[in-house]
Amino acid sequence: MLKRSSQELVFKALAHEKRRKILDYLRNHPRTTGQVCRHVKELDRCTVMLHLDVLEKADLIIVQRKGRERWNYINVFPIKAIYDRWISRYASHSIELLARLKADLEKGSRKRS
Repeated sequence: MLKRSSQELVFKALAHEKRRKILDYLRNHPRTTGQVCRHVKELDRCTVMLHLDVLEKADLIIVQRKGRERWNYINVFPIKAIYDRWISRYASHSIELLARLKADLEKGSRKRS
């Protein structure tokens, strides 16, 4: 599981719309920084680099330099740790409630028949 400070970095990184847009862009393929900059047209290169730096410090991307190019790879493990720690617990509770509701509704329809 991620340390608390690591989780805070991940949550803060994911809180910004442009960083989520960058992660969505990296979801299927690694991209060079130039490709990321062209994708996020509304921001200048320096601002994109700052967002990439935040994502890297939160361990949401892994940066690899190949010659003059900087390749950005998504790292899904911090997101999975957040899911395991926070989301899955709440999702399983909701699923249990829905299963009980379904059972109650089915029981009620059998009584009316």
